[in-house]
Amino acid sequence: MSNNESLAAWLRLTLIPGIGGETQRKLLAAFGLPEAIFSAGRLETRSVIGDRADVLFDFNPTEAVELSLEWASQPGQQIISLADEAYPKALLEIADPPSLLYVRGNVALLQKRGLAMVGSRNATPQGLQTAENFAKTLAAKGLTIISGLALGIDAAAHRGALAANGETVAVIGTGPDRIYPARNKELALSIVEHGAIVSEFPLGTPAIASNFPRRNRIISGLSRGVLVVEAAPESGSLITARLAAEQGREVFAIPGSIHSPVARGCHKLIKQGAKLVETATDILEELGSYNEAPKPEVSSDKADEGPILAALGHDPCGLDDLVERTAMSADRLLPELLTLELCGLIATLPGNRYQRLS
Repeated sequence: MSNNESLAAWLRLTLIPGIGGETQRKLLAAFGLPEAIFSAGRLETRSVIGDRADVLFDFNPTEAVELSLEWASQPGQQIISLADEAYPKALLEIADPPSLLYVRGNVALLQKRGLAMVGSRNATPQGLQTAENFAKTLAAKGLTIISGLALGIDAAAHRGALAANGETVAVIGTGPDRIYPARNKELALSIVEHGAIVSEFPLGTPAIASNFPRRNRIISGLSRGVLVVEAAPESGSLITARLAAEQGREVFAIPGSIHSPVARGCHKLIKQGAKLVETATDILEELGSYNEAPKPEVSSDKADEGPILAALGHDPCGLDDLVERTAMSADRLLPELLTLELCGLIATLPGNRYQRLS
């Protein structure tokens, strides 16, 4: 059987409605490759999956199979099955590996050592910078940064890896021919060029809420560990962290302000045993891949950060509080705050509040 015929059988198996991953694995365990499943016939397959065998033979997604084969024939696009050598070995360790992966970009990255970085879509400016800086440092050390292409922390992690000329993988919750959210289209194109985009969902699959928790098991499964940067107590990032723990991966969390709602999820993870992370070194040492470089000296002018930054501290601060802490008038503070923002040292938050970024 040719490669195309074999892939067509895999596509047929995975594109039949009602034949999900668990059923597919039962059939594969009983009969071997998909072509053997269809050769076995209705009666034999019924002994394994019951009445669902009827839909297996009554429904043949010929058009969808042909479209998928055409998609996979294009440069830089592949569909890999559980039986392929290119299938990531890390996913074979999890309880429910996807039968097929649709890949755009460098499929070889799926075999490399990866660290997942996840967090809030509504991240703080500090969180976004933290995620980008961590990803930049870790990617420069050779780790592939894996995330979900969502707004907020995910996007910042991908950007940081790309900024370091490192490698990054985006696991998406739509079909491989769709980018969600649309505003990350340019970022997605950069990832395809310098990394890979991966999906288990067939062509044309739209953004459906229930698909995103499913893709999280792939994010954690591809990784040696998961770093949560910012997260609410009941968020998708904590689902990814739970899946990582169940899969035997390391779980890392960055603590934040006790006043920040997007820090509470990280604090919850730390209470449950996640490793508290303050620097990228903490992760590299834990994963056994760190060779410490000489630390740069801090100049005296850098150490003297100035009264406004010192007064800001590391939590969001309102203008009235800054007036009180610095004994400066609002008229004098506002131009100084604008200068600090233009220098990238602080960010303006809603409600006339400010937060330092360094």
